[in-house]
Amino acid sequence: MKITYNAAAMYANNAANMADNKVSQSLKRLSSGLKITESKDDPAGYAIGRRMNAQIGGIGVATQNSNRGVNIIETADGALTEVHEMLQRMNELAVKGAHGVLTTEDREMLNAELKQLKEEVTRIAKDTEFNGQPLLDGSFDLRGYTNTQLATVDYYSDEVLAKKYTVDALTVFYKDDGTIDLDQTKANFTPGEGFPAGAEITEVGQDKVVITGGNDFQITLAVNYDKRDQATGKLQVAGGGVDSLELDITGIGSMDLQTGANEGQQLNIRIPKISLDRLGIERTEVDTEEHSDNAITEIKGAIQYVSDVRSRLGAYQNRLEHTINNLDVSNENMTASYSNIMDVDMAEEMTTYTTQQVIAQAATSMLAQANERPAQVLQLLQ
Repeated sequence: MKITYNAAAMYANNAANMADNKVSQSLKRLSSGLKITESKDDPAGYAIGRRMNAQIGGIGVATQNSNRGVNIIETADGALTEVHEMLQRMNELAVKGAHGVLTTEDREMLNAELKQLKEEVTRIAKDTEFNGQPLLDGSFDLRGYTNTQLATVDYYSDEVLAKKYTVDALTVFYKDDGTIDLDQTKANFTPGEGFPAGAEITEVGQDKVVITGGNDFQITLAVNYDKRDQATGKLQVAGGGVDSLELDITGIGSMDLQTGANEGQQLNIRIPKISLDRLGIERTEVDTEEHSDNAITEIKGAIQYVSDVRSRLGAYQNRLEHTINNLDVSNENMTASYSNIMDVDMAEEMTTYTTQQVIAQAATSMLAQANERPAQVLQLLQ
């Protein structure tokens, strides 16, 4: 028997320490509900779990973003509902004004109401906001620029590629009543400079020239009415001694909604500008029978424009709602996967805890017994 070193006590002590550590680890898992409480428990599982947790958090925020996007669209569409109603009333006024039995005083009253409605359209377009940001003033419309003050890029379709386009010649002719003459207005486009084959002017409005081509290609130019030659009714925008017209289509300006947890997962929402100029009714009047006749066509175009904008917004909303549904499913599935990696099986862990606790108690008891053995040597020394 030896008394200097008590090897049995050392063995029992080590066993007690290991059992105690396992009991502590089991307590951590039971109290936190996590199977992996530290990276040392499962380094690979911990890394995967942290990455998945970040993804789950990102999906949650993306869902909030998408819901806000729906709110934005509903706000804009609600305002456009009133614009639609006012345009309908304008159309009624124009139809009344085109009736030949009305007096000058009658048309003046119609024109006064039309003026008030136009001012209200302008006010709604200016004041409709979401989180302090105007929605209908063109802030979130695609942008384009020109190299002259004689014409500006007013609108272009989504199918127009972002690059520079050259118009060799553009001559705009105005009628005596101030409207553009489609038959006389001419344009020449540089082949291979962006415009598709067969591009031509197909439509005009109040100071608007619409260039269309295949595959829904459309660019609307706003020409400067005040720069026209009042004697000839002609506006030479390009060619005929005037430089060629350069259009810089940027393809930027839309509202970018982050609808996913990763970079680049965005939905670009384009909200076209609402204004009297864009609607083509800036100079619309019903003060004469002739003007009322023109107003019917002009207001019809404005109604069609607002209808197109609302149709676009409705498509965005449908897309966002599908996005939200997809995010909810992704969040559900990813959370389940994260739970499989990180969450502890409480029943299984409780069994482990009980086992390790019994072992720890047994090791403690054996340590006490081992510490008593050197005292037995005293019996030999008596």
